[in-house]
Amino acid sequence: MPIPLLIGSCEPFSGKSAVVLGLARQLGREGVSVLFGKPLATSAADFPMDPEVRFVGTTLGLSDEQLLPSLRVLEPATAQARLLAADLEAGDVLDGLRSRIAAEAERLVLLEAAGTLSEGLLFGLSLAQLARELDAQVLLVQPWSDSRSVEPLLEARQQLGDRLAGVVLNGVAPEGLATLRAELEPALERLGFPVLGVMPRSPLLRSVTVEELVRRLDARVLCCQDRLDLLVETLSIGAMNVNSAMEFFRRRRNMAVVTGADRTDIQLAALEASTQCLILTGVGDPLPQLISRAEELEVPVLKVDHDTLTTVETIDAAFGHGRLHEAVKASYAIRLVQEHCNFSRLFERLRLPVRA
Repeated sequence: MPIPLLIGSCEPFSGKSAVVLGLARQLGREGVSVLFGKPLATSAADFPMDPEVRFVGTTLGLSDEQLLPSLRVLEPATAQARLLAADLEAGDVLDGLRSRIAAEAERLVLLEAAGTLSEGLLFGLSLAQLARELDAQVLLVQPWSDSRSVEPLLEARQQLGDRLAGVVLNGVAPEGLATLRAELEPALERLGFPVLGVMPRSPLLRSVTVEELVRRLDARVLCCQDRLDLLVETLSIGAMNVNSAMEFFRRRRNMAVVTGADRTDIQLAALEASTQCLILTGVGDPLPQLISRAEELEVPVLKVDHDTLTTVETIDAAFGHGRLHEAVKASYAIRLVQEHCNFSRLFERLRLPVRA
């Protein structure tokens, strides 16, 4: 019977879902079937079947029988109820999942844990608690900026002990990949961290949909309501003269351009570049000819009540904090994992009859 596997992280939006997709796709190609779920859901609206579980299932072609319902949902109301009850144990909520795991002679139970090491403690469903209660192994996905990024891993190892089966380092600056591979990866191995992958930072995976920007900015959509699925990878501020702006815009791709509602020259220049949406600040509305041109090019135009600084800060905060709910992102994530991860040691540890 394969040993259950938890995909965990020390901080939110580390890339767990990307690794889940890539790992499960590799297993499928090797003839290993998986059951997938998230014990702690983040959306009450669809509980007990988390939307991310549905998305992963659809992407991988899993049947409904292969998708595991969540056990609890993490939201303010349920958290308050648990706190008032002063009950921090999982209780019998794990019994059904344990029985399901015990009944699986060949399929691997693959579970995505909460976003941090502490998240889920209120429900008895933190990463370390799940690993212990389900007798599972853990694969950690950790964003890597510099050598200080090892500190959360050291904390995780203290909690997980020999259940830590490996780590995938994610979001590495492309210029730092060679050094990390040559110098830091061997050091991590000597510290007891099996490094199963080092993935470069991806603008596409960090991108955010125009729809998400509309939600975060509470923006009015002035045109192209049906194009809010466009992905924004970069942010540009149109505050320079139009000649400088045109040169700058040509060097960028898949932009959101923030500019004043009265800067028609900048707005028109942005529309001729790789712009996914225009975000207008300040008083007034854009000229009709600007809206007409945007409609021709199918570029959404948004109007916000915030000042430029607040708008830019809100958009900056959105990058890298979106869910992996777009097919193009999922396909790219699967390819990235295939190219940059080697799970052979993990498969052996899980007693799986495959090789990476």
